[in-house]
Amino acid sequence: MAQPAFVAVDWGTTSFRMWLLDKDGGILAERRSNEGMTTAARTGFADVLNAHLAATGAPDDISVLICGMAGARQGWIEAGYIDVPAQIDNVLKGAVRIPGESRDIRILPGLAQRADTAPDVIRGEETQLLGALASNEVNANCLVCMPGTHSKWVTVKDGTVEGFSTYMTGELFEVIAKHSILAHAVSEGETTTGENPEFIAAVRKAVENPQMATHHVFTVRSGQLLHALSATNAKARLSGILIGVEIAGARSQVSSDTQVVLVASGGLGELYKAALAALDISYTLIDADAAVRDGLYAAATTIWPHLKG
Repeated sequence: MAQPAFVAVDWGTTSFRMWLLDKDGGILAERRSNEGMTTAARTGFADVLNAHLAATGAPDDISVLICGMAGARQGWIEAGYIDVPAQIDNVLKGAVRIPGESRDIRILPGLAQRADTAPDVIRGEETQLLGALASNEVNANCLVCMPGTHSKWVTVKDGTVEGFSTYMTGELFEVIAKHSILAHAVSEGETTTGENPEFIAAVRKAVENPQMATHHVFTVRSGQLLHALSATNAKARLSGILIGVEIAGARSQVSSDTQVVLVASGGLGELYKAALAALDISYTLIDADAAVRDGLYAAATTIWPHLKG
């Protein structure tokens, strides 16, 4: 039976994911909860982690590598940022060890873009990026899309992270759908899928005329008032507009022949796959969960070389 080598943790703002891995990166046990940074800051990061470690029967001296918001200023300990342009492997050199713990626990830093005209930060997604770039399917020059509440698009040239942009697409959707006049139009709508024609049409319209974005958004309401647009289709239109504007912005930063790498999974991943296909943009798909595990494995076996099989 495979023996546990180390523990990998993706600690977000509202979520906690932990994997007990062997020397080859195989999953021996997995834990998930809603004990993200916000909760752990109140209850204690060490207490949350130790409870999950105990539940998996992890050895007392096992090493733990963490990425995500546990390394934020409001987290367990601040892990800081690595400035871009930078080789993604430079992130490993910035791993910060938690003081006062009997086991070796380290948190990976994020990435910072300090340009006055485009300041930006990444925390957590740098580990997904590390895992994605390790794939044989990904070129040394690519544009990596990591959808989420705050989607990240990262430009990689010759294996170096040149820069990135954050798009508040997911958060804007929530705010508009729940706290604007459009709430009346979409509140009863079903979950949007990439198969909805209204979603596809909205993506295309947004990319064709992104400067009309706020007008397109208002048609979610006017379309319902004047054209009997259903709540489900209204919701799909809103989603398509916001994702389309995001893609238009990200693609404007690179040449049209740059490889697009989509790091995604679940329902959100399906929306981005459908949007890219609707725009005839070819892409390489990397599973998001696998990417973060692969990134943590690559980082851990570099920091602690003896752990590698």
